Amino acid sequence: MKVFNASFTLSSEERTEVSDITKLVRNAVQQSPVTAGIALINTLHTTCALFINEYQSALIDDLKGLIERLVPERDGYRHDDPRVSDCERGNAHAHLRAALLGRNITIGVNNGELTLGRFQSIIFAELDGPRRREISVQVLGE
Repeated sequence: MKVFNASFTLSSEERTEVSDITKLVRNAVQQSPVTAGIALINTLHTTCALFINEYQSALIDDLKGLIERLVPERDGYRHDDPRVSDCERGNAHAHLRAALLGRNITIGVNNGELTLGRFQSIIFAELDGPRRREISVQVLGE
């Protein structure tokens, strides 16, 4: 079995920002000697997320609206309370949103290419920006 590791850095400009990183992940996988296996894509942070969905502007707007309704930015979270937490950023909402969306994905690799459906994209969600974020890509297989 072969194992290949790569990473790349993303920079966000907004507090909440959603971007399509399929091309960046595809480039990392294509550098790998693995032609059949799996790609593990992981963010090394707790206040951003990775998931697969259609990257379409109206759907992204709907997603942002959904996470804002489910987890409002200010809602009396204990993580934001200096009496019980050492967090200075007041970012409990970002941690909770990331927990709902997830921070890693696994995708099959066949013939050296990501196995994604016609409308599937790898989506990165910054939930506590602006920040620089590292994304790890590990490819395992033959």
